Amino acid sequence: MREEIRPYDPQQGSKKVQVKKMFDTIAGNYDTLNRVISFGIDQRWRKKVVAFVAEKHPEQVLDIATGTGDLAVALVASGAKKIVGLDLSPGMLALGKEKVAQKQLDHTIEMVVGDSEEIDYPDAHFDAVTVAFGVRNFEQLDRGLQEIFRVLRPGGQLVVLETSVPTKFPYKQGYQLYTHWIMPAIGRLFSKDNAAYGYLSKSAANFPFGTAFNNILKKNGFIAIVDHPQTFGVATIYRATKPKK
Repeated sequence: MREEIRPYDPQQGSKKVQVKKMFDTIAGNYDTLNRVISFGIDQRWRKKVVAFVAEKHPEQVLDIATGTGDLAVALVASGAKKIVGLDLSPGMLALGKEKVAQKQLDHTIEMVVGDSEEIDYPDAHFDAVTVAFGVRNFEQLDRGLQEIFRVLRPGGQLVVLETSVPTKFPYKQGYQLYTHWIMPAIGRLFSKDNAAYGYLSKSAANFPFGTAFNNILKKNGFIAIVDHPQTFGVATIYRATKPKK
C-alpha cells in the first residue's frame, strides 16, 4: 500500500482538504515557480499533450486539476469546441479565469470548481480528459480514475502528464539532489507556504510511474496504454483509451 503524503500535519484534515488549502495559498506564485523549477520545459511537455489530444479531433475536453489554466488554454489548439477546466482550488481558478478572459477564450473555455473524485458531469460526456501534474494529488487515485473513465465517451482518450523518477545514472542522482534539496529551497524563496514545495517534491518522488502507473490505469478499465518518458524521465506522458464496448 502506498504511503499517503499530505502537504501539512495529518491533524489538519484530509489530503483533499490540505491540497485545496495549499494551492489556494500558493496560487499567486504558482505559474512563476513552475517556470523556474522546470526551467520552462513544462510548457514543452504540455504542447506534446495537446498534440496527442488533437490526433483524435475531440469536441469536448475536460482538463482536471486545471489550476491556473495553462493546459486548458493550450488545448484550444486541439480544435476542441468546448474545454472545461476543473479544479478544487478557487484561488487557482480565479487566476485561470483571468487568463482565459485576457485571451478572449470565454466562449471556448469554462473554468469550474470541482472534485476529480466526484465529477459533476454525466456518463460518456467528454471525448478526451487531460490531467497535468494532478493525479498524484488525488486523495483516492482509483476513485479519480474511475470517475474519469465514467465521463469519457467510449473510445475517448485520457492523457496524463505527471512527474516520474529517472532510473539511469547520472540522471537519477541528479534528480534526487534537485527534488530533495534545490526545489524546496526555490519554493521557500518564492512562496509564503514553506510546506508546499516540500510536499510537491516528496509526492513527485513517491508517485508510481511507468509500468506501475500503466498497471493502475489497466486495473481501472483503460486499454491501449502507452507511456512516453520526457526529459531523461523526470516526467511522463501517459495515453489510455476507454474501450468502445
